Amino acid sequence: QKTQSPPFSSTMIRKYTRQRKEYLYRKSLDGAERQEYERTRRLRRALAEGKQIPSDLQKDIEELKEELDLEDEKTSEQHSNIDDEYARAGIEDPKIFITTSRDPSSRLSQFAKEMKLVFPNSFRMNRGNRVISEIVTACRSKNVTDIVVFHEHKGEPDGMIVSHLPFGPTAYFSLINVVMRHDIEDPAPMSLQFPHLIFNNFTTQLGERTMNILKYLFPVPRPESTRIMTFSNENDFISMRHHVYNKNGKEIELKEVGPRFEMKLFMIKLGTIDQNEADIEWSLRPYMRTSKKRKAL
Repeated sequence: QKTQSPPFSSTMIRKYTRQRKEYLYRKSLDGAERQEYERTRRLRRALAEGKQIPSDLQKDIEELKEELDLEDEKTSEQHSNIDDEYARAGIEDPKIFITTSRDPSSRLSQFAKEMKLVFPNSFRMNRGNRVISEIVTACRSKNVTDIVVFHEHKGEPDGMIVSHLPFGPTAYFSLINVVMRHDIEDPAPMSLQFPHLIFNNFTTQLGERTMNILKYLFPVPRPESTRIMTFSNENDFISMRHHVYNKNGKEIELKEVGPRFEMKLFMIKLGTIDQNEADIEWSLRPYMRTSKKRKAL
Protein backbone atom coordinates (compact mmCIF):
# COMPACT_ATOMS: atom_id res chain seq x y z
CA GLN A 1 0.00 0.00 0.00
CA LYS A 2 1.24 3.42 -0.96
CA THR A 3 1.98 5.70 2.00
CA GLN A 4 1.08 9.34 1.67
CA SER A 5 3.77 11.92 2.30
CA PRO A 6 3.03 14.46 5.03
CA PRO A 7 1.42 17.67 3.70
CA PHE A 8 4.30 19.83 4.97
CA SER A 9 7.52 17.94 4.29
CA SER A 10 10.88 18.70 5.85
CA THR A 11 12.07 19.78 2.39
CA MET A 12 9.40 22.46 2.24
CA ILE A 13 10.25 23.68 5.74
CA ARG A 14 13.99 23.83 4.92
CA LYS A 15 13.23 25.74 1.71
CA TYR A 16 11.14 28.31 3.57
CA THR A 17 13.80 28.67 6.31
CA ARG A 18 16.46 29.34 3.68
CA GLN A 19 14.27 31.88 1.87
CA ARG A 20 13.49 33.60 5.17
CA LYS A 21 17.20 33.93 6.04
CA GLU A 22 17.95 35.38 2.59
CA TYR A 23 15.07 37.83 2.97
CA LEU A 24 16.25 39.02 6.41
CA TYR A 25 19.81 39.45 5.13
CA ARG A 26 18.69 41.57 2.18
CA LYS A 27 16.36 43.51 4.45
CA SER A 28 19.26 44.31 6.81
CA LEU A 29 21.09 45.97 3.92
CA ASP A 30 18.30 48.55 3.65
CA GLY A 31 19.36 50.16 6.95
CA ALA A 32 22.88 50.93 5.70
CA GLU A 33 21.54 52.22 2.38
CA ARG A 34 19.05 54.48 4.16
CA GLN A 35 21.85 56.07 6.24
CA GLU A 36 23.84 56.76 3.09
CA TYR A 37 20.75 58.16 1.36
CA GLU A 38 20.04 60.49 4.31
CA ARG A 39 23.61 61.84 4.13
CA THR A 40 23.35 62.69 0.43
CA ARG A 41 19.87 64.17 0.96
CA ARG A 42 21.19 66.50 3.71
CA LEU A 43 24.06 67.61 1.44
CA ARG A 44 21.66 68.21 -1.47
CA ARG A 45 19.39 70.34 0.75
CA ALA A 46 22.33 72.38 2.11
CA LEU A 47 23.66 73.11 -1.40
CA ALA A 48 20.18 73.99 -2.72
CA GLU A 49 19.49 76.42 0.16
CA GLY A 50 22.99 77.91 0.14
CA LYS A 51 23.57 76.96 3.76
CA GLN A 52 26.75 75.77 5.45
CA ILE A 53 27.49 72.07 4.93
CA PRO A 54 26.96 70.11 8.17
CA SER A 55 30.25 69.41 9.95
CA ASP A 56 29.75 65.62 10.02
CA LEU A 57 29.55 65.60 6.20
CA GLN A 58 32.55 67.80 5.45
CA LYS A 59 35.19 65.06 5.57
CA ASP A 60 33.26 62.99 2.97
CA ILE A 61 32.05 65.90 0.88
CA GLU A 62 33.93 64.95 -2.30
CA GLU A 63 32.58 61.40 -2.23
CA LEU A 64 29.04 62.61 -1.56
CA LYS A 65 29.22 65.22 -4.33
CA GLU A 66 30.29 62.49 -6.74
CA GLU A 67 27.23 60.47 -5.77
CA LEU A 68 25.01 63.51 -6.29
CA ASP A 69 26.47 64.05 -9.77
CA LEU A 70 25.61 60.47 -10.72
CA GLU A 71 21.98 60.71 -9.60
CA ASP A 72 19.11 61.05 -12.04
CA GLU A 73 15.32 61.09 -11.71
CA LYS A 74 15.15 57.35 -11.02
CA THR A 75 17.98 57.18 -8.47
CA SER A 76 17.43 60.45 -6.54
CA GLU A 77 14.78 58.73 -4.38
CA GLN A 78 15.65 55.74 -2.22
CA HIS A 79 14.20 52.38 -3.18
CA SER A 80 14.31 49.14 -1.23
CA ASN A 81 17.28 46.85 -1.81
CA ILE A 82 14.85 43.99 -2.41
CA ASP A 83 11.35 43.75 -3.81
CA ASP A 84 8.90 45.33 -1.42
CA GLU A 85 6.83 42.89 0.63
CA TYR A 86 3.86 44.05 -1.41
CA ALA A 87 5.51 43.97 -4.83
CA ARG A 88 2.72 41.80 -6.30
CA ALA A 89 -0.05 44.00 -4.92
CA GLY A 90 -2.24 45.40 -7.68
CA ILE A 91 -1.09 42.65 -10.04
CA GLU A 92 -2.62 39.75 -8.14
CA ASP A 93 -5.67 40.08 -5.90
CA PRO A 94 -5.07 39.42 -2.19
CA LYS A 95 -6.26 36.15 -0.69
CA ILE A 96 -7.10 36.56 2.99
CA PHE A 97 -7.60 33.97 5.73
CA ILE A 98 -9.74 35.14 8.67
CA THR A 99 -9.96 33.45 12.06
CA THR A 100 -10.33 34.28 15.75
CA SER A 101 -8.79 33.41 19.07
CA ARG A 102 -9.73 30.02 20.52
CA ASP A 103 -13.25 29.45 21.86
CA PRO A 104 -14.71 32.74 20.56
CA SER A 105 -17.92 34.25 21.92
CA SER A 106 -20.94 34.54 19.66
CA ARG A 107 -20.27 38.28 19.28
CA LEU A 108 -16.67 37.75 18.15
CA SER A 109 -17.78 35.02 15.71
CA GLN A 110 -20.40 37.38 14.29
CA PHE A 111 -17.81 40.15 13.98
CA ALA A 112 -15.45 37.81 12.09
CA LYS A 113 -18.31 36.90 9.72
CA GLU A 114 -18.99 40.57 9.03
CA MET A 115 -15.29 41.28 8.45
CA LYS A 116 -15.20 38.43 5.94
CA LEU A 117 -17.68 40.46 3.90
CA VAL A 118 -15.59 43.61 4.36
CA PHE A 119 -12.48 42.02 2.82
CA PRO A 120 -13.06 40.76 -0.75
CA ASN A 121 -11.46 37.41 -1.66
CA SER A 122 -11.39 36.29 1.98
CA PHE A 123 -12.46 33.08 3.67
CA ARG A 124 -13.12 32.40 7.33
CA MET A 125 -12.40 29.29 9.37
CA ASN A 126 -13.14 28.40 12.98
CA ARG A 127 -9.89 28.22 14.94
CA GLY A 128 -10.67 25.03 16.87
CA ASN A 129 -7.55 23.53 18.46
CA ARG A 130 -5.21 24.55 15.65
CA VAL A 131 -1.97 26.21 16.70
CA ILE A 132 -0.94 29.32 14.82
CA SER A 133 2.18 27.75 13.26
CA GLU A 134 0.04 25.08 11.57
CA ILE A 135 -2.31 27.76 10.23
CA VAL A 136 0.59 29.79 8.82
CA THR A 137 2.16 26.74 7.14
CA ALA A 138 -1.16 25.71 5.60
CA CYS A 139 -1.90 29.24 4.38
CA ARG A 140 1.56 29.60 2.88
CA SER A 141 1.10 26.37 0.91
CA LYS A 142 -2.25 27.67 -0.44
CA ASN A 143 -0.76 31.02 -1.56
CA VAL A 144 -2.70 33.03 1.01
CA THR A 145 -1.38 36.60 1.07
CA ASP A 146 -2.59 37.71 4.53
CA ILE A 147 -3.82 36.20 7.80
CA VAL A 148 -6.22 38.30 9.90
CA VAL A 149 -6.87 37.18 13.50
CA PHE A 150 -9.45 38.82 15.79
CA HIS A 151 -9.28 38.76 19.59
CA GLU A 152 -11.74 39.71 22.32
CA HIS A 153 -11.99 40.70 25.97
CA LYS A 154 -15.11 39.79 27.94
CA GLY A 155 -17.03 39.11 24.75
CA GLU A 156 -16.09 42.41 23.07
CA PRO A 157 -13.76 42.41 20.00
CA ASP A 158 -10.64 44.28 21.08
CA GLY A 159 -7.75 43.21 18.85
CA MET A 160 -6.81 42.59 15.22
CA ILE A 161 -3.58 41.07 13.89
CA VAL A 162 -2.70 41.40 10.20
CA SER A 163 0.15 39.12 9.10
CA HIS A 164 1.42 39.32 5.51
CA LEU A 165 2.74 36.14 3.91
CA PRO A 166 5.18 34.65 3.16
CA PHE A 167 7.68 36.71 5.23
CA GLY A 168 5.82 39.51 7.00
CA PRO A 169 5.32 42.18 8.23
CA THR A 170 2.79 41.60 11.04
CA ALA A 171 0.80 44.54 12.44
CA TYR A 172 -0.98 44.46 15.79
CA PHE A 173 -3.98 46.74 16.35
CA SER A 174 -6.25 47.28 19.33
CA LEU A 175 -9.95 47.78 18.47
CA ILE A 176 -12.17 50.30 20.25
CA ASN A 177 -15.86 51.23 19.98
CA VAL A 178 -16.80 48.27 17.78
CA VAL A 179 -20.30 48.67 16.30
CA MET A 180 -21.53 45.75 14.21
CA ARG A 181 -24.04 45.83 11.38
CA HIS A 182 -27.03 44.75 13.44
CA ASP A 183 -26.29 47.59 15.91
CA ILE A 184 -26.52 50.21 13.15
CA GLU A 185 -29.94 51.68 12.52
CA ASP A 186 -31.17 50.81 9.00
CA PRO A 187 -27.81 49.76 7.48
CA ALA A 188 -27.40 49.62 3.71
CA PRO A 189 -27.24 46.15 2.08
CA MET A 190 -23.75 44.64 2.04
CA SER A 191 -22.16 45.20 -1.36
CA LEU A 192 -19.76 42.66 -2.86
CA GLN A 193 -18.04 45.17 -5.13
CA PHE A 194 -14.35 45.84 -4.64
CA PRO A 195 -14.27 49.07 -2.59
CA HIS A 196 -12.59 52.39 -3.26
CA LEU A 197 -10.25 53.28 -0.38
CA ILE A 198 -9.89 56.65 1.35
CA PHE A 199 -6.89 57.20 3.65
CA ASN A 200 -6.77 60.45 5.58
CA ASN A 201 -3.92 62.00 7.57
CA PHE A 202 -1.28 59.24 7.28
CA THR A 203 1.61 61.69 7.00
CA THR A 204 4.68 60.06 8.56
CA GLN A 205 6.87 57.21 7.34
CA LEU A 206 5.16 54.91 9.89
CA GLY A 207 1.79 56.22 8.73
CA GLU A 208 2.63 55.30 5.14
CA ARG A 209 3.79 51.86 6.31
CA THR A 210 0.50 51.34 8.17
CA MET A 211 -1.48 52.58 5.17
CA ASN A 212 0.23 50.03 2.91
CA ILE A 213 -0.49 47.18 5.34
CA LEU A 214 -4.21 48.06 5.29
CA LYS A 215 -4.41 49.10 1.64
CA TYR A 216 -3.11 45.83 0.25
CA LEU A 217 -5.82 43.82 2.01
CA PHE A 218 -8.12 45.06 -0.76
CA PRO A 219 -7.99 44.37 -4.51
CA VAL A 220 -8.04 47.14 -7.11
CA PRO A 221 -11.65 48.34 -7.59
CA ARG A 222 -13.43 49.10 -10.83
CA PRO A 223 -14.10 52.79 -11.51
CA GLU A 224 -17.88 52.30 -11.35
CA SER A 225 -17.80 50.72 -7.86
CA THR A 226 -20.08 52.54 -5.39
CA ARG A 227 -18.54 51.01 -2.27
CA ILE A 228 -16.15 53.03 -0.06
CA MET A 229 -13.84 52.11 2.82
CA THR A 230 -12.50 55.03 4.85
CA PHE A 231 -9.50 54.92 7.18
CA SER A 232 -9.08 58.29 8.88
CA ASN A 233 -6.26 58.93 11.35
CA GLU A 234 -6.81 61.35 14.23
CA ASN A 235 -4.24 61.44 17.07
CA ASP A 236 -3.05 57.92 16.09
CA PHE A 237 -6.57 56.47 16.31
CA ILE A 238 -7.70 55.12 12.94
CA SER A 239 -11.46 55.33 12.34
CA MET A 240 -12.72 52.67 9.93
CA ARG A 241 -16.02 53.36 8.15
CA HIS A 242 -17.83 51.40 5.44
CA HIS A 243 -20.31 53.15 3.09
CA VAL A 244 -22.07 52.83 -0.25
CA TYR A 245 -23.29 55.80 -2.27
CA ASN A 246 -25.97 56.54 -4.86
CA LYS A 247 -25.98 59.37 -7.37
CA ASN A 248 -29.24 61.26 -7.78
CA GLY A 249 -28.47 63.84 -10.42
CA LYS A 250 -25.96 66.20 -8.87
CA GLU A 251 -26.61 64.93 -5.35
CA ILE A 252 -24.78 61.98 -3.77
CA GLU A 253 -26.49 59.95 -1.08
CA LEU A 254 -24.10 58.23 1.34
CA LYS A 255 -25.34 55.34 3.45
CA GLU A 256 -23.46 53.39 6.11
CA VAL A 257 -23.06 49.65 5.71
CA GLY A 258 -21.03 48.74 8.79
CA PRO A 259 -19.29 47.48 10.79
CA ARG A 260 -17.41 50.46 12.20
CA PHE A 261 -14.67 50.79 14.79
CA GLU A 262 -11.51 52.62 15.81
CA MET A 263 -8.07 51.02 15.62
CA LYS A 264 -4.80 51.88 17.32
CA LEU A 265 -1.52 50.44 16.07
CA PHE A 266 0.71 49.21 18.88
CA MET A 267 3.34 47.05 17.15
CA ILE A 268 4.81 46.04 13.79
CA LYS A 269 7.04 42.97 13.54
CA LEU A 270 9.21 42.09 10.56
CA GLY A 271 8.21 38.40 10.62
CA THR A 272 4.97 36.46 10.41
CA ILE A 273 2.53 35.93 13.26
CA ASP A 274 4.03 32.57 14.28
CA GLN A 275 7.59 33.94 14.70
CA ASN A 276 7.99 35.11 18.29
CA GLU A 277 11.67 35.79 17.64
CA ALA A 278 10.99 38.23 14.77
CA ASP A 279 12.52 41.70 15.04
CA ILE A 280 10.21 44.50 16.15
CA GLU A 281 10.13 47.25 13.54
CA TRP A 282 8.08 49.63 15.72
CA SER A 283 6.19 49.45 19.01
CA LEU A 284 4.05 51.89 20.96
CA ARG A 285 5.68 53.27 24.12
CA PRO A 286 2.81 54.96 25.97
CA TYR A 287 4.60 55.45 29.28
CA MET A 288 7.37 57.74 28.04
CA ARG A 289 7.10 61.30 29.38
CA THR A 290 6.73 62.75 25.87
CA SER A 291 4.28 60.13 24.56
CA LYS A 292 1.25 62.46 24.79
CA LYS A 293 3.00 65.07 22.63
CA ARG A 294 4.22 62.67 19.95
CA LYS A 295 2.13 61.60 16.96
CA ALA A 296 3.34 58.36 15.37
CA LEU A 297 1.15 58.20 12.27
